[in-house]
Amino acid sequence: MAKEAAKTGAGPTALIAIEQYFPKKERIIEDDLAYRLLPSGRVFLWLMRLNPVRAWMIRAIEKGAPGIWSCMMCRKRYIDEKLIDSINQIDAVVNLGAGFDTRAYRLPALSDMNIWELDQPVNIEPKQARLRKVFGRIPLHVKLVAIDFDRQDLGAVLESHGYSTEKRTFFIWEGVTQYLTEKGIRTTFDFLAKTATGSQIAFTYVRKDFLDGRAMNGWEKGYKDFVTNKIWIFGMEPDAWPNFLKEYGWKVIEDMGYDELAEKYVKPTGRILASTPIERMIYAEKL
Repeated sequence: MAKEAAKTGAGPTALIAIEQYFPKKERIIEDDLAYRLLPSGRVFLWLMRLNPVRAWMIRAIEKGAPGIWSCMMCRKRYIDEKLIDSINQIDAVVNLGAGFDTRAYRLPALSDMNIWELDQPVNIEPKQARLRKVFGRIPLHVKLVAIDFDRQDLGAVLESHGYSTEKRTFFIWEGVTQYLTEKGIRTTFDFLAKTATGSQIAFTYVRKDFLDGRAMNGWEKGYKDFVTNKIWIFGMEPDAWPNFLKEYGWKVIEDMGYDELAEKYVKPTGRILASTPIERMIYAEKL
């Protein structure tokens, strides 16, 4: 199922790029690199400068997945802030399933931090090309690592690119877990169990009651597209995560719903956007 996740690599960054066409005071997140790092579609996105076109695009996206716009903006803003707040307590950053995420290049606090971005070759190769186009080279503090998550050992691949589990690491796992089997989730946590005390992770997950069809929350179309077609296959309820993570030596610090994140990040903009309860965000620490 990692191949399905790879197909979504540029999607979130495209939405972030469109967000930048709102007036500064109305933006949920600032990202001046999103547009420039996208591998394609930049001419189409240019049309989003027009207010009616942008409004139409957001309505179209929200029709089948209410709350998805604020979800994408808020989760990225939340991870950015947690990462910046932790900068003096960590030695490295590892982004699992990085796609075309830009934070390694746009956050000044990360300019001296060793960062590993992992994804499948279908995303890593065009991202390398875009970075060379934008910066003239791949920034020296970042290593882009191609990996087949279904077949290769995460720890071995990272080690071969200079990473050590002795480094206190901030792990980012954004918009990925729903594409994996429980075995795949546990395999990742087998690796995370070996990481240094004080390491941190921020990751998103889809609620199991949605995957089971018990709580659709207006996502009937999304359920058909992603769950019925077996693209999203893993979910968990919030009360199950503390014991799950405890097995691997991790402790949940925050488990946030997007209504809470919207109150923090969307409300100050004055915009009225739906939030979705089907996805949540966890921030945890290695004990």
